[in-house]
Amino acid sequence: MAGGTSTPELAIAVCEAGGLGFLAAGYKRPDTVAEEIRTVRAATEEPFGVNLFVPGAEPADPARLADYVQRLAPEADRQGAELGEPRFEDDGWAAKLDVVCGERPAVVSFTFGCPDASIVDRLHQADLAAWVTITNVEEARAAQAAGADGLVVQGTEAGGHRGGFIDDGSNEGGIGLLALLRTVARATSLALIASGGIPDGAALAAVLCAGAGAGQIGTALMLAPEAGTPEAQRARLAEPGPTRVTRAFTGRPARGIVNRFMAEHHDAAPLAYPEIHHVTSALRAAARKRGDADAFNLWAGQAHELVQARPAGDIVRAMAAEAATVLDEISAALRDRDTSAGRR
Repeated sequence: MAGGTSTPELAIAVCEAGGLGFLAAGYKRPDTVAEEIRTVRAATEEPFGVNLFVPGAEPADPARLADYVQRLAPEADRQGAELGEPRFEDDGWAAKLDVVCGERPAVVSFTFGCPDASIVDRLHQADLAAWVTITNVEEARAAQAAGADGLVVQGTEAGGHRGGFIDDGSNEGGIGLLALLRTVARATSLALIASGGIPDGAALAAVLCAGAGAGQIGTALMLAPEAGTPEAQRARLAEPGPTRVTRAFTGRPARGIVNRFMAEHHDAAPLAYPEIHHVTSALRAAARKRGDADAFNLWAGQAHELVQARPAGDIVRAMAAEAATVLDEISAALRDRDTSAGRR
């Protein structure tokens, strides 16, 4: 939920409701990340986590990148914005590692890649747990080999960027969350945190039954007043509508609600992150300011129409209560079945 939706207020509300709140460090200055960690710590005694982007290995193909930048020039004119410089950088990787090791949240999670074992060792020395986002079994095994404590198992239903690093997930393929949980559970003994298409307590109960120890929710919180979701996106979230995985906005595969920009530029977009992110950043910011939901990324999971506009704490508590009820009902039904079978 990087890019503005994640806020300290949202993390605090989730923590106070019994969940594990997270701060998204992506796209922020290291000093801002440190300040937000301190804000959350001052407001709650509960544990919380921070998510970091693992930098890419190499820049994108300059030729394909140039063609796409030229294609986007009319979009920038439409929004009254300038296209940004297509630069390749690491999102302040080393400095942000220093921040989390110094500030010591309970958990540091990683997306877009698997940190080296030396980095995981460094986190462990600071008494931090390391979670790695994975989208297939091969990535799960790589994360376990690096020393990860837990796996954020991201199904293809999830909104926002695909977090994998061996399969770039650039098309509508990928593995659904329940199937992915079961295959990963067989391949590794690490703790599993399910992510993708968990809009309510019934879905949370389902992933717990499938082997997860917890559910990670994103889209379900985007209409909460504590979230920094743009107003134009809020208006589209609860409406029925298709989503798609696209590289059009940032050069990295991400799932969002289909809009004009996605439809017009999806096929031409190269795999070029973070270069395309920087190219379109000002364009998308201008569209958000104008309230033009057809010209910026509407990240959302496949179950987005089930989101509710409620305080984040109420959402978390309601999901937990519903999941507990569903699990009790399932247990009761199984006991009744066993009793009936015994009578026969």
